[in-house]
Amino acid sequence: MAESRTNGLASRGTQDNAAPRLGVALRQRHVTMISLGGIIGAGLFVGSSATLSTVGPAACLSYLVAGIVVLMVMRMLGEMALAVPGVGSFTEYARIGLGDWAGFTSGWLYWYFWVIVVAVEAVAGAAILQRWIPAPVWMIGLVLLSVMTFVNLMSVKSYGEFEFWFASIKVAAIIVFIAIGAAWVFGLGHTHGAVRNLTAAQGFLPFGAMSVFAAVPTVIFAVGGAEIATIAAAESDNPAKSVAAMTRSVILRVITFYVGSMFLIACIVPWTSIVTGHSPFVAALETMRVPGSADIMNAIVLVAVLSALNSGLYVSSRILFRLAGRGDAPRALLRLTPSRVPRLAVLLSSVVGYVAIIAAIVSPQGVFLFLVNASGAVMLFVYLATALAQIRIRRRLEQKGDKPELPMWLFPWLSYVVVAAIVGVLIAMGTDASLRPQLMASIASLAVASAAWLLGTKRRAADEGTRTGYLGADARAMQGER
Repeated sequence: MAESRTNGLASRGTQDNAAPRLGVALRQRHVTMISLGGIIGAGLFVGSSATLSTVGPAACLSYLVAGIVVLMVMRMLGEMALAVPGVGSFTEYARIGLGDWAGFTSGWLYWYFWVIVVAVEAVAGAAILQRWIPAPVWMIGLVLLSVMTFVNLMSVKSYGEFEFWFASIKVAAIIVFIAIGAAWVFGLGHTHGAVRNLTAAQGFLPFGAMSVFAAVPTVIFAVGGAEIATIAAAESDNPAKSVAAMTRSVILRVITFYVGSMFLIACIVPWTSIVTGHSPFVAALETMRVPGSADIMNAIVLVAVLSALNSGLYVSSRILFRLAGRGDAPRALLRLTPSRVPRLAVLLSSVVGYVAIIAAIVSPQGVFLFLVNASGAVMLFVYLATALAQIRIRRRLEQKGDKPELPMWLFPWLSYVVVAAIVGVLIAMGTDASLRPQLMASIASLAVASAAWLLGTKRRAADEGTRTGYLGADARAMQGER
């Protein structure tokens, strides 16, 4: 099998035209920092307040459980990336393992998730900048989105450079916070009883052990995002190596950035004093009497927001490009600029972001709330399809007598555990009154995507003979064995 692998892309869909190729301007340092920064966003700096206030000091365990689920999914992606290279987008593994319906719905749901993230982050960034810029939120949000759109239109290297520095700032901020917090907790230079906060106010588990798992549906969206690097790796000089390196380090990042920081915050600040919507990092820094805490953290959160905005446009445009290559989106989206950027795909994703921002201003509790809720569980749907695809692809490899270079641990049992865990999280969302609307709206999104796939069946059938040529050689072989 090794001899048959190829990182190139074959004919897209016509016998006369060569497949459009994205650039390969990203280097290993770009992919590394994109993967590091992918899991650090406003969900950590601000959103963690909700988890801490509802779970208590044991919130760090909720992040650990969610991180382990993400780790398992990333390991599955690593196995498939080395076994079937040249696919370009991790959502396409669902197509290879489960069929065209899974590839179509996974791709479009993942695209939808990220264009909503673009709008949410633009509004969040505008709200932060209002502290320093006297302008309406909608105006600042549109300007932020326009700037990031321009960055993505220039070249993939411009995206990589911006994201490299955004991620560097975020990672440095977390490391500095952990260093300062650890020094304070362990009494460097003074003595206090900070660790008592872990057991005060009804103990380490004030709401019981089940509260740790009940918070996982919310937490898993915060620790998600590591898969961004698998898409960026397709435009790097060594995709397989980049993905393999990334999957090995994801658990270390989750433990360090999320579990470590949540544990320290729980030690420094009484969990009963944490207010949902207010950064617990600011509360911790103020408790440690760090001057300018609020402004420092707001600046860091702004960087995190811009990073998510930048990555959201990048990822959504590349997903559209891959969908167009499979015939699941208009072929016009395959057009590239001289710098190998899918301009129309970037612009379309940006336009949807503009519409969502306007909805956030005009109807924040109506249209916009529905749009956000409709993306609430789609990442879990995509992860579930990825896990099921890994099981199918691994079985086919074993039938051919091949062994993966980066195998999933304890296959098949651990893969089944991951599937069961994701299904369990979805069930937990259905039983939680506050999360049920997100699940129902997300199921509606899945239904819409499925209906769109059914409506396009005849057209896809006519194009089937040409579209499959766009997949890598191993991917075509895998699909042929279904």
